[in-house]
Amino acid sequence: MLRDIDAWFENKSEPAKGCLLAMRTLLVHYNPHITEAWKYRMPFYCYDGKMCCYLWTDKKTGQPYLGIVEGKNIHHPLLQPGERARMSILPLSPAADLPMDTLREILDKMLRWYETAAKKRLK
Repeated sequence: MLRDIDAWFENKSEPAKGCLLAMRTLLVHYNPHITEAWKYRMPFYCYDGKMCCYLWTDKKTGQPYLGIVEGKNIHHPLLQPGERARMSILPLSPAADLPMDTLREILDKMLRWYETAAKKRLK
């Protein structure tokens, strides 16, 4: 029997499914401090136990996106805050290759933010 998180990916239709699976692989291998978790019925990725990002699809368009939990603190021209107060998203095109340079820039900024926040908590 599939875990809920695995079923979530399995139940997506192509081409979004392939894009989301590629993002899943990228996130779980990007940094040893990032772990995958099933929260709020969606795949979340945590940095040292703190929720940092998630994968989801737009309800209207079905377009996949990467959500950044502390998006208001991560500044990148392609991150979209929309109506969200805290989070920002990076829309992903399932018909194109993943924008690896952009993803690395955003993920590196996100990791730096969490590392800095962790150091502040230790003081």
